[in-house]
Amino acid sequence: MDALVETAPTAAQLQRRRRQKWLLSLTAAALVAAILVALWWVLYASHYQSTDDAYVAGDLVNVMPQVNGTVVSIDADETDLVSAGQELIRLDPTDLRIALQDAEQQLARTVRQTRTVFATRDQLQAVVGQRRSDLTRAESDFNRRKDLAATGAVSSEELGHARDALSAAREALTAAQKNLAASTALVGRTGVADNPDVQAAATQVERAWLNLKRTSVRAPVSGYVARRAAQLGDRIAPGAPLMALVPLERLRVEANFKEVQLTRMRIGQPVTVVADLYGGSVEYHGTVAGVGLGTGAAFALLPAQNATGNWIKVVQRVPVRIELDPQELKAHPLRIGLSTRVSVTTVDTSGPALAQRAHEKPVLSTDVYEMDNGEVKARIAEIIRDNTTEGAAPAAYTEAHSSLR
Repeated sequence: MDALVETAPTAAQLQRRRRQKWLLSLTAAALVAAILVALWWVLYASHYQSTDDAYVAGDLVNVMPQVNGTVVSIDADETDLVSAGQELIRLDPTDLRIALQDAEQQLARTVRQTRTVFATRDQLQAVVGQRRSDLTRAESDFNRRKDLAATGAVSSEELGHARDALSAAREALTAAQKNLAASTALVGRTGVADNPDVQAAATQVERAWLNLKRTSVRAPVSGYVARRAAQLGDRIAPGAPLMALVPLERLRVEANFKEVQLTRMRIGQPVTVVADLYGGSVEYHGTVAGVGLGTGAAFALLPAQNATGNWIKVVQRVPVRIELDPQELKAHPLRIGLSTRVSVTTVDTSGPALAQRAHEKPVLSTDVYEMDNGEVKARIAEIIRDNTTEGAAPAAYTEAHSSLR
């Protein structure tokens, strides 16, 4: 019995053995967890780079007038959808309509003045012909009197008068030729319609017509009105922002990754985006479109000065541009500035780190500001014709003039 009592484990020994088993189990569990985490990192997590420092960005197209004017009509308000070419703002056209009338009248005066120059040239040509005839007659008179003077039939005084008349005729011809040359230099080899002065006046008419057309401020692109600054009655100067348009199909995500996350990031890698607006129920898919060429601090208005002595290393972030699927954007629209969470799959590193070629097409373009000037060209031709033709009918001028009002 004594031997059995001596070999039986004590309570302290049992507790110590139990503690050792728990420690071994915890150690084994920790090792298994570490192995699983390592496998998860090697097989999965190392191929993804994520950040929640990502926001929706887009193009903010400002609508600005090209001429001075007073706002008399506003045809679109904030949150409205507008189409490219749609009238957004109308300015008072009264002053510019008067300017167009002045330009047309100046063109008519210039045409008539140019006709006068051409008429003067023709008159001077006739004068040159007359002076040449006078010179021929004076030469004949002088030669005849010179021959008669040898026989004594003509006095020396009469011969001197003939010589003076010949000199005067020659000088008169020279003066007439110089006047003709000066008049010819004014007209050159052009007609009335293509004379430089007439063309300059016609350009002023076209510019005045263009300014009148620009009193209608139109949308350069299709999109939504994000901000309207124009108010009825405002006196607007060229370049003043009237409103801003946001084309939703051009929305993108600007994700700011830490510099240590960019090692394997390449253009074209697939991206998954979750917006806080919709939560995890909506997932966007896109691709890496480009990686910024500098950190936010490098392009800041007041960049950090690390050479001052009080330097603390801060992990920098670089913006990465992410293009989204247009169909997903259409189904679930986003807004500029919304917060998102971004995950980039970096398994495939065959793509370039930076863009390798320039855009073949413009990123954004519009033809709204191009205008068909056939109307004003026809009007200019009519003014030139009416003021070139003898006896032009004033009624036709008045009717055509009122057509541009």
